[in-house]
Amino acid sequence: MLQNLLHNAIKYTAPRDPAIITISGHEDANSTTYIVADNGVGFEMKYVDKLFGVFQRLHRAEEFEGTGIGLALAKRILDRHGGSISAEGKVGAGASLTFTLPRPKDLKKRSS
Repeated sequence: MLQNLLHNAIKYTAPRDPAIITISGHEDANSTTYIVADNGVGFEMKYVDKLFGVFQRLHRAEEFEGTGIGLALAKRILDRHGGSISAEGKVGAGASLTFTLPRPKDLKKRSS
């Protein structure tokens, strides 16, 4: 799942010089959140719901390789583990994908 997010960040920052990709995160008592952000080509927020659909592409296949299943797979993996994913973007200014996973119950007890 993380590999899909990183692959997308690399792919969509390829035209940039310099390409900048950041990975950050934080945790609280109930969940761990990670953010993969880049300064790539970005996307229009009005299409954000299409990002996580199977075979949904926001860029032409001639511009960027791919099948349109990477983010759909990432969402499915997160759904199966009780997590969630969201995205923000702006054309020409990059994108940010944020995913959250619940902390295991035994870790919650130890950190309390």
